[in-house]
Amino acid sequence: MPRPRRSNPLALAVLVSLYERPMHPYEIAQTLRSRAKQESVRLNYGSLYRVVDSLERAGLVRARDTVREGRRPERTTYEITDAGAREATDWLTELLAVPRKEYPQFMAGLSFLPALPPGEVTSILRDRARALEMRLVLHRGALGAARAAGLPRLFALEGEYDIALCEAEHLFVLDVLADLESGSLDGLEMWRSFHDTTGDRADPAPGLVTAHTTDSADSADLTDSTDSTDSADGASPVARRRTASPEIPPPPDMAKEHDDPTHRGTRPAKAVREDHRARRDRPRSP
Repeated sequence: MPRPRRSNPLALAVLVSLYERPMHPYEIAQTLRSRAKQESVRLNYGSLYRVVDSLERAGLVRARDTVREGRRPERTTYEITDAGAREATDWLTELLAVPRKEYPQFMAGLSFLPALPPGEVTSILRDRARALEMRLVLHRGALGAARAAGLPRLFALEGEYDIALCEAEHLFVLDVLADLESGSLDGLEMWRSFHDTTGDRADPAPGLVTAHTTDSADSADLTDSTDSTDSADGASPVARRRTASPEIPPPPDMAKEHDDPTHRGTRPAKAVREDHRARRDRPRSP
């Protein structure tokens, strides 16, 4: 029997749950939720039942018994097989030992970032920095409450990892913001020229997807006909939208808000970044 693809972490969650003891699918879901595993594994009941069926067909779990309590529907209890126990061990070892290329959505956004004007990106990244800061506050609070309640660190490692990733992303966003605000980001002038509507625009930078191409047969298959049709003035709809929405400069009083310590969300990224690093490097109490 071929080994099933190790692409759905929910299948691993089911195997590990049944490794602990036999359960029916609803009990598996309740156990995972009671341990907040939905924070690390996408969990919904419909998918869980399909995963259990798939594992049973692969010979990794088997039905143990079926019972009915009162007027409730029948519930089938499953147990892990020897093959399932080996698969769970091998799969978990692989996840922990072998780094895998992942595709975060934020990374995808960064790869196409020059398609937006610099001023707009600055505002967007400020919003993201504030959202990340709020997320850090919430996650640190939850982790602190769990520790205060006596939860061993062993069972909170995924929470620590999530906080570490969030801290790294927050610091990265603040670094980029600091360079944008100071004008020191390498390539910034070229980027601005892409969206300059007052004069000649520079050629797109390598890697920046062009919005309108007329000399490629392949591009015609991938572009909607309404978006690729030029108007009477020869400008594409994308170019007209850009012309109609020029880059909006920040309001004149933005600098005042940056200097005001009560405006935490609009402080210069460099100052917030330094505060973040100071908190990160502060010795932790035992």
